[in-house]
Formats: sequence, C-alpha cells, structure tokens
Amino acid sequence: MEKKPIGEVTHYYDKIGVAVVRFFKAVKVGDSIQFKGTHTDFSQTISSMQYDHKSIESAKKGEEVGMKVDEHVKEGDKVFEA
Repeated sequence: MEKKPIGEVTHYYDKIGVAVVRFFKAVKVGDSIQFKGTHTDFSQTISSMQYDHKSIESAKKGEEVGMKVDEHVKEGDKVFEA
C-alpha cells in the first residue's frame, strides 16, 4: 500500500536551503519526514519551521511553512511521514 503524502513543496530557496511546504495535516518540530520526487528521496527530522517569518513549533493542516532542508528539493516534491 502506498503512503499518502502529508505535504508538498511549493517553493525552494536554493541559497539558504529552505523549502516552503504546504502540509495536508498537522506536523510539529521533531517529526520525521521524507521528501520524495523525481530526483529527491531523503528523510530528515523537522528541526525548525517558520510561518510569516516567525518560528513556530507546529504547523496546522493547510498551512504553508518554511523549513530548513538537508538536501535540495524541487517544487512539487511530496512530503511523507518517515
């Protein structure tokens, strides 16, 4: 059975290594997630998130948040629970 994505990358800031992710369910700092796309496949722990340029501990369903990513991601990459 294929896992359902819990989010999607909507933007990637190459120079600062930050992805903007729209989450389809609530997530929090410390959660393990996996980025998967055509050329992307890695897991990481959410170390920090920002919403509206403020640090947040958790993101609500439907929110778009910025987060540091360990590797390059692309717009349209899916995010899964790891």
